[in-house]
Amino acid sequence: KVKAPYVRVADRKKGANGDVIVKYDVRFKQPNQDHMDMPSLHSLEHLVAEIIRNHASYVVDWSPMGCQTGFYLTVLNHDNYTEILEVLEKTMQDVLKAKEVPASNEKQCGWAANHTLEGAQNLARAFLDKRAEWS
Repeated sequence: KVKAPYVRVADRKKGANGDVIVKYDVRFKQPNQDHMDMPSLHSLEHLVAEIIRNHASYVVDWSPMGCQTGFYLTVLNHDNYTEILEVLEKTMQDVLKAKEVPASNEKQCGWAANHTLEGAQNLARAFLDKRAEWS
């Protein structure tokens, strides 16, 4: 049994041409005990999806779990767990410095009214506060 927060490999697939896709389970809340509120989760999704690419060109996707307890981080041809933790740490630190939620407007977001920068930053801060427990 695992205890949130944590980061672990959820899946690893090798393509026909040798490419490797790794999907990480980035868990913020303990499953079946707690969850993130939707505006905070939604805003953190936008922030991380934008910011994480400043730290890692191999990121394919950052997507929320339907259960609202975490996110999936998908990367291509990169299998260094320690570096993934470092990228997540740098990204969450950048979230704390953000002045706005990117793409939180009606043209770029399907639910533009459902955002909170403060909520996203609170999630990032709580995740960072337990950095030693991620692995």
